[in-house]
Amino acid sequence: MRHTALIDQLQTTLNLVLYMSLPPLVGAMAVGLVVGILQAVTQVQDQSLPVVFKLLIVIAVIALGGPLLVVPLFRQSVQLFDTFPMLTR
Repeated sequence: MRHTALIDQLQTTLNLVLYMSLPPLVGAMAVGLVVGILQAVTQVQDQSLPVVFKLLIVIAVIALGGPLLVVPLFRQSVQLFDTFPMLTR
């Protein structure tokens, strides 16, 4: 019983990490694609240009979507701390 509950908690936590990392990664991917296309069209081959725009969009997504992502993290933390004594027996 203890091992299955521990594995379930670990799986839930890993799913939460994937869920929380998805918006910044999708934003960075979309901006990288757009900047790459613009660089190919204009033949501007500056290496720092995509990095700057990706960094800015990741910061913006975290700043704007952060409050929405904190709620599941807080809920998972409370659940983990509530069930932790049962997991360690």
